[in-house]
Amino acid sequence: MPIEEMKVVIDYGIIGLLMLLGFVTIFFGIERILYYRSIDISKYSSRTALELDLSRNLSTVATIGSNAPYVGLLGTVIAIILTFYVMGDAGNNIDTGAIMKNLALALKATAAGLAVAIPATVIYNILSDQVDVLLAKWDIHREDITSQNK
Repeated sequence: MPIEEMKVVIDYGIIGLLMLLGFVTIFFGIERILYYRSIDISKYSSRTALELDLSRNLSTVATIGSNAPYVGLLGTVIAIILTFYVMGDAGNNIDTGAIMKNLALALKATAAGLAVAIPATVIYNILSDQVDVLLAKWDIHREDITSQNK
């Protein structure tokens, strides 16, 4: 694969994929927050049904948060390989500018992976905590109904 094509793979492939994953994370985060605000826990007679509805899409956010650094690392490795190819092709006439640009591309991929993973992990933790709170409220609601019927 030519060097310029490898740069395109990193810039549009890896970074583009990470941008898509970031968008998916934000979309699911907003969707879940709006859903949690509108849910009426009193309509659920089963805790399991409530838990299923509350936890929808959370595994996707968790998966993105845990795997985005690896996608960034893949871009980093490809860019480092690219750098070695540039150095090998240059022989004694090494262009330090080209080397630095390729190393910057490697760091860009790493940073993009972290820029997606960190917010995804924070969003997952916030949503997971909200699920726990809503389930606890459902338990309290059920206890109140049970005590009123006695």
